[in-house]
Amino acid sequence: MSEPTPDDSPGFLLWHATLRWQREIAAALGPLDLTHVQFVLLACTWWLNSQGTRPNQLALATQAGTDVKMVSQVLRALESKGLIQRETDPADTRAKLLRVTESGAALAPRAITAVEAVDASFFAPVPRDTALSVLRVLAHPRGE
Repeated sequence: MSEPTPDDSPGFLLWHATLRWQREIAAALGPLDLTHVQFVLLACTWWLNSQGTRPNQLALATQAGTDVKMVSQVLRALESKGLIQRETDPADTRAKLLRVTESGAALAPRAITAVEAVDASFFAPVPRDTALSVLRVLAHPRGE
């Protein structure tokens, strides 16, 4: 029996797959002047707004699965680019309600299309239902 190699480690393979996927996403978003995390927060805000919701930073962080402190920093960058507006919540003056601007609403679908194209190419070797079921288990262990 041969000794295991790094390629026998699911974690090691996931690390390499993640790095490759992140490089491809960054290349697709670069021409749109968005980082990956900026894209995620813009797309989530755009989607929540399209559902009739004006999320606060905590709700956005929860939706995106990100740290709320990091969300605040990234939102400042999106706000400086004119893509997001943060307004004080009249019901809680400590909270900021989020809305995509007209520019943000125009950019979000273009960025989503670019990212979806990367995903389609990246995951093409794996049947879609298989990829989704495995990723759902990994993203939400034990039904979280």
